[in-house]
Formats: sequence, structure tokens, C-alpha cells
Amino acid sequence: MKALKWVLSLSLLAAPIGGIGANEARAQEALNQLTLQLNSNVMIKNGVSSLTAQPVTAKSGTSFIPLKSVADQYGYKVSFDAKTKESVVKNEQHEFRFKADRKTITRDGQAVSAPLAPFALKGSMMVPIRTWSNMTDSKLTLTGTTITLAWGTKPTATFEVTPAVIYAGETLVTYTDRSTNETGEPFVNEQWTGRQEMFAEPGTYTITRQVQDSAGQWSDPYSVTVEVIMPNQPPVANFQVDRDAYRIGERITFTDLSTDDENAITKAKYTGRPAGDAFFEAGEHAVTLEVTDSHGLTASVTKTITVTSEVLYTKEEYGLLFSVAGEKFTVSGAEIRNYPEMKYNIESDTAQLIRSNSPEVFVSEGVAYEEQLTGSVRYLFHNVNQVGYPVRMYLMATNKGNTTVNVNTSTYGYGGPDIYVANSAKLAAVRYLQAIKDGAPPKAMTVKPGETIEVLPELSKYPIKPNQVFSAYADLYSDQELYYYVVVVAADKDPKAEMPLLPVMPRDGKHVRGTFNNANRTLQTSELLGEQPAKMTFGDGKLDPYLFGYDYSSGVNELNLGNFGVMYTMKLDRVAPNTVIALNPRGGMYTGAFLVNGQLVTVTNNSVLLNNNEAGFLYRTGSTEESVEIKFTLASGSFLPLAMVFLPMPALKS
Repeated sequence: MKALKWVLSLSLLAAPIGGIGANEARAQEALNQLTLQLNSNVMIKNGVSSLTAQPVTAKSGTSFIPLKSVADQYGYKVSFDAKTKESVVKNEQHEFRFKADRKTITRDGQAVSAPLAPFALKGSMMVPIRTWSNMTDSKLTLTGTTITLAWGTKPTATFEVTPAVIYAGETLVTYTDRSTNETGEPFVNEQWTGRQEMFAEPGTYTITRQVQDSAGQWSDPYSVTVEVIMPNQPPVANFQVDRDAYRIGERITFTDLSTDDENAITKAKYTGRPAGDAFFEAGEHAVTLEVTDSHGLTASVTKTITVTSEVLYTKEEYGLLFSVAGEKFTVSGAEIRNYPEMKYNIESDTAQLIRSNSPEVFVSEGVAYEEQLTGSVRYLFHNVNQVGYPVRMYLMATNKGNTTVNVNTSTYGYGGPDIYVANSAKLAAVRYLQAIKDGAPPKAMTVKPGETIEVLPELSKYPIKPNQVFSAYADLYSDQELYYYVVVVAADKDPKAEMPLLPVMPRDGKHVRGTFNNANRTLQTSELLGEQPAKMTFGDGKLDPYLFGYDYSSGVNELNLGNFGVMYTMKLDRVAPNTVIALNPRGGMYTGAFLVNGQLVTVTNNSVLLNNNEAGFLYRTGSTEESVEIKFTLASGSFLPLAMVFLPMPALKS
């Protein structure tokens, strides 16, 4: 008996087959259990006894079992491959191949090594029991002379319910099978409780599923709980005002009281609500509020606001009192023409400016401008594409010297491409001044002797389609001389390869192209502003003289009409209390941007200044005298001159 126990222990401790790990699943959780006795041909599976073809046999310190007898209990099919002389064991997931007197066993096409070779006994293939347990991921245990193999787990009935949000009577529910079955065979049966393709009523629902495998084993129930909510309802539009009737020029307080069942109103749009929230005509005024929820459902409400004939404020008075930065208000262009002109001192530095604006309309590919420069330079681009196909604009630099040139780019602002001139010009000014405000860090690069590089890749990022306008400002610096080229070619062409073949574009005779010095101007006045209406004028060529320059490409002298591209810094040392600073276009439409005491102000937030009867609000002083600094560059595409007006505020009324 001691020898028998030794043989069993040795067989159970034999090393696993190389490349196959033993399954460590807990035996008590296994679905199937097969009990064998050493030197016996009786086997018991799940309480049912049967006989093996050969008894469990000990050989060379290892226990061997009859392959076909045990494989049948696992549900495997066993056959013999006459060509290879192998016993083949298969199910839906695996294929094992055994050959008598050969240690190498094939598992799912992969060769692995067993510690001892199978052998034939009276027509039966005998295999090491440890080898079989490892091959089939079985748990092998020993109790005295009894050997137990345990394997198999229950199938799972897992599933997923989508979508995450389910509306009663509306949402078609999808059930996605996530169940598992270790045999890989399809399930033969399933049971559902609570499953519905569409839930008619809101509430909490539990859906449960069980599945049965081909061996007759049922899974444990698996449940998912879903919340079914009421279908989305349209929002309810509502607003109120703070009075029953208003005087002309009296501010109206609108309060949005709209509601939504999901609290998901994404858009509110008033129609008939006056600019600045005040009416300037007596009568009954209809105001409509339309709201939209996140599902696109809308609702609207209309209310009538009564305005009496009594005047509280005129349009101009109201604008001076209640406008905020970036808004526009009504003024008298005729009166502003007669305002006294406030003088200012001009100081300029040596900043260089290149204005590439002629031809303003591109009609062919070519070099729009070329120049050789060193030091700091500001570029202004403003052009329309009428070549007939998309083009890109590049700023290229060539080093014709003998030493490497260091070059960097810093502040950049662009607008477009866009079919509207005002849009592109306005955005370019806004982005350029924002970059100044943010202190854009420089981007450094080098240009080797004889090398040509693109120094402003942002410029060519977007193709300019036919009839689109593109505007941009850019600041560059080089420590030695570079030859700069503004190159315009088809959007799919290589600008460096095309440059030697391109002609210089001729001037159009209407717009400005050239290089200008003294392009930074500081305007300063110490006079007290705002006690009486007054103005300062820019871009007129007289009070604000135009820069003289030179068109390097054509060899002609040039005048920077409008002073576009000049960077102005206005220092107003004394501005009276309760003074409004605003812009008034004297030549026609104007749009752009200004930095007022370091804050960006758009002209205007939602529109442009159309004529001299409109003003763009920049700043309002408080109850004491102030100093104000304003930075700006006159926006391309706008009409000049431009007046900055200083207006005393009217007294508040009740």
C-alpha cells in the first residue's frame, strides 16, 4: 500500500506540459466531476458509474488513463488518423493529437512536450493523467487511492441594454448579447423576464435572462435595471419685463423665465427686442422670445410692450449712459463734423512696415512683393483671389549672405479667407491685437547661406478660394539681411520650386505696396478731454500725415494712403470724469479693434459702423479724472478718416 501511494503521489507531482498551465478553478465550482481508482476500470461522472476500456495504470511512477474512455466523458470526439498514426481528440474549441511512444503532443496546432510518452495497452491509447488534466484545464486532486478530475463552469447570461436614455413610447431598445460559454457551442435555450422592445410607460424596469447550453446546464439569472423616462417635452417660452409701460428711452429689464423638462434650453432668441433694451418710438411694440431645447424642439411667446410719448432719454443720451464696450449707439454725424479738433503730438520710432496690398486683386500667380531687410518688420497683407482657382500665399526668405541668419516671428493675426471684406479685416485686427495683449512668444528659426525657407507658415495654412479675401498682420525680426518674397501660387504647388519661374505682379494703380519706416506712432495730449464734445482724427493725411516709402519691386516712391499697418499708441493724460470715448467713421463703413487700457474692444461686437451717424463705444471714465491709453492699427477694408470723439455724459434721470 505504501508503494501504491508513492506511485500516485509521483504521478500527481509530475511537471505540467511545457506551454500549458493547469487550471486553478475551484473544484467546488466545477460543473463536472469524474472519479477514478488506480488499477480499476470503474469511473463515476457526476454520480453515474461506467467502465473504462482499461483500468488506470501506473507506469514509470506516473498514472495513465485510457484516452477514449475519459475523453467521451468530457464530450470530446476521438478518431484515429491512419496517415500520421495519431489519436485525434476534438470538440468545438480544441484539438489534441497523441501518438504512442512519442512525448510530443499537439494542442490546437502547437507542439508541446509531455514528461512521459503515451503508450498502447490492448488497443487503447493510455495517456498520463496529469497531461490530460493540463490539456483540458481540469482540476486534479488525490484522496487516498482515488483520483478526481473536475472541470467546466456554468454559462453566463450577460447582456447590455442600449441606449442609455430610454423614453417611454419612443425609444426602440436594443439588447446586445454579452454571454459566455466555455465550450464555445451555441446556447440551445434562453428565458427572458421583463424584456420589451419599447416601454410604453415611464418607470423602473428589471430585465432578467437565463441561457442553457448544449449540455443542458442553465446559467444563473442575470438582471439589468433600466430607468424609462417621460418623452422629451417641448420647452415653455416665457419672459417678463419690470413695468407695465415705459417712457421713450427708458431701459427695459427683460427676464427670461423659460423652462424645459430636462433643463436643457440651448438657444434663446428675441425678435423685436430693441438694441440697448430701450424703445425710442411711442406705441405698442411686440417682442417675441423663441427658445430651443437640446433635442431641437422649440417654443415661442409674444408680449406687447407699451411705450408712452414721454421722453426720458434721446437715443444719443441713452447710448452715452448705458452702452458698454463694443456696442454702437446713435450720434449726429453733422454735429461731430463741427466738434473742435483736439491736437496731439506725434512721436515715431524706426519700425519698418511692408504693406502688400497692390495688386489688391490677384489675377495670376506671381510674386506680390519682394524686399531685402534686416531687423524688425511688420507685414500687412490684404488681398482678394480672382485667379480662378484656389491659391496660397507664402512669405519666403532667402539668405544671400555668407553667414547663417537668425529670424523669428512673434505677433500674428489673420482674418479669412472670407467672401466679405469686413469680416476678414475685422478678425485680422482683433487677432493681432489679442496677440499683442497676450504677449505672443517668438518662434525662432535659422536660414543658412544660400537657403530659402518659409518664415511664416501660418500665412499659407488656408487656401484662398476664388473671390475670397484674406487679411493678416505679422511681426518678424532677423539679425542680418534677408530677401523676403510674398509668393502666390496654386494651392497644390511648391512655392520654393515655383519661385524662379514667377514674375513680379504689376501694381494695380489704386492700392498701396511698399516699405515704410517710422511705422510706430505715439500720439499724446495733455489737454483735458471730455468737458465739452471734441474729436481727434486719424487716417486723414493731414493731422495724421501719411508715411512716405518705396516700392522695392517696381522702383517707385510710395505714399501709405490711410496709414494702414501703422501701430498707434494714444496716450491721453487727462480725461474728464464721466466722459465717453467713442469712434465715429467719417468716410463710410468702419470695423476693427482697439486695446483700451489693455482690454480688447471690438468695433463692433455684432456689427460694423455703417456711417457717421453711428459711434462705437470704447470707454467711459468714472467719477474722477483719468489717464487712458489706447493701442490700435487702422483696419484694412475700412473707409477713412476715423474720428475718436470725447463726449460728456448727460445727467441721470429717474
